[in-house]
Amino acid sequence: MGLFTKDIKSLDDLFVHTLQDVYYAENQITKALPTMIGKATNAQLRQGFETHLRETEGQIKRLEQVFGMHGHKPKAVNCPAIDGIIKEANETAGEVADKEVLDAALLAAAQAVEHYEIARYGTLVAWAKRLGRDDCAAVLQQTLDEEKATDQKLTALAESRVNQKAA
Repeated sequence: MGLFTKDIKSLDDLFVHTLQDVYYAENQITKALPTMIGKATNAQLRQGFETHLRETEGQIKRLEQVFGMHGHKPKAVNCPAIDGIIKEANETAGEVADKEVLDAALLAAAQAVEHYEIARYGTLVAWAKRLGRDDCAAVLQQTLDEEKATDQKLTALAESRVNQKAA
């Protein structure tokens, strides 16, 4: 099912489809994070992944809340973008023998995930507001704020420790 299928006829349809896309993505992320936790050797990075796993579980609950508020049952549609990001992360991590370089690779992969999520949630917030659904926008904004904060923490960790050790 492509993004622009015949069943998307309105901004509301696109909003729901994108909710389904990010719902799939968040569920895939919860499956990928335990592997990243297991591979990370930097304690702060491992802790950050553990924290993000718990946050992601809460974000899934928020998405389910938004589905309900908008009159839909939670449903996922395949998201080739997140599948590709996770696949690339797994392939890269499998090729890195140096543990400090591996941590840098894992951190970079996590930031790619965060940037994807920031883009999706930013769009969903804007569309919810345009659709007059400030209630949905407020719930989605909570997740957007968390994603931005996680990205900032990852950047700080990369710049202060992980990249330096990998070099």
